[in-house]
Amino acid sequence: MKHLIEFIKHYEKAISTQKWENVAALIHPDCVVTFTNGTYKGKSEVKDIFTKNFALIKDETYAITNIHFVIERPDYAVFIFNYHWSGYINGKPAKGGGRGTSVIINSDQGWQLVSEHLGPDA
Repeated sequence: MKHLIEFIKHYEKAISTQKWENVAALIHPDCVVTFTNGTYKGKSEVKDIFTKNFALIKDETYAITNIHFVIERPDYAVFIFNYHWSGYINGKPAKGGGRGTSVIINSDQGWQLVSEHLGPDA
């Protein structure tokens, strides 16, 4: 499980840099992400929404907490978590968060995100 937590912390840190080039290697080519504003399929669409969010939220800090592994296998894992973000939108402080479900796979490129669904808290 340690290597999975390391992946999650690396992903969390990469997002906080707000640079796609730091996130890209962690995203599988067939990744699907669902955010509150839509579902994005394939690495190209995922890149577009990530870079759009990076441009919107300045000085973002992103945190993943309360990680619970639903299943853990040598080639994939499913986990649920809480997420929190803060930064500035149009110069004004902003923050949010919710809960998420992610699927990661152990590909030829190492662990990569293949699916993520973020939504509001229950």
